[in-house]
Amino acid sequence: MMIEANTLALAGIRHAFFTRQGGVSDGLYASLNGGIGSRDRPAQVADNRARMAAALNVEPQRLLTAHQIHSPQVVVAETLWTIEDRPRADAIVTRARGLAIGVTTADCGPILFAEPQAGVIGAAHAGWRGALAGVAEATVEAMVRLGANRAEIRAALGPMIRQHNYEVGPDLIARFAAEDSANERFFVPAVRAGHALFDLAGFIAARLERAGIRHVEDLGLCTYADPARFFSYRRSTHRGEGDYGRHVNAIALA
Repeated sequence: MMIEANTLALAGIRHAFFTRQGGVSDGLYASLNGGIGSRDRPAQVADNRARMAAALNVEPQRLLTAHQIHSPQVVVAETLWTIEDRPRADAIVTRARGLAIGVTTADCGPILFAEPQAGVIGAAHAGWRGALAGVAEATVEAMVRLGANRAEIRAALGPMIRQHNYEVGPDLIARFAAEDSANERFFVPAVRAGHALFDLAGFIAARLERAGIRHVEDLGLCTYADPARFFSYRRSTHRGEGDYGRHVNAIALA
């Protein structure tokens, strides 16, 4: 049901990269679908999210996620919000105890952060757009503003689509090259002419390192390659399926 990172196994902190297993949804969404934006039955999504909240030792209403927009926007969670009034952002940070903050993914990169001494945590959703726009760095800066020591921040990269399954076209390659010619190292040629395989996890890790984060763990798990454990937007698209489930990746201060 959940995967944990060694670097976040810290006193007073609970976290989880939830898989697709252990829930009540069926069909395309089997079984632990946490996607509010999916076309799954809302009651089933609510039940699934309640199970995740319980695993993090918080009440269901205290598991907070945002309306994600593939941006570098970060919000600070200080009080509860409802599904209806959730903020539009791709990262959440907090120092409030008893709140679980999370992001939903289905190929994009989830990053969970913790600075245990200051008691500051964060969660970021990093698809290629958000990663290129600086969502990882923005999350770090927001944590620092809350009192985190940059040198003590730990980050873990969860399940996401990996390079051998992530073919991209020339437009995306050009956008990354225009940002920084050094980004070319994250692409290797694909079989199709003009296309390449993109290392999203490697790019995120490099951006974190550039932001001064010294403790970074990558779980190395591929959502596309493991249908038994993970949802995948790209896999569902290739199969011609009408929708797909979403994982929740969350962290909480006890």
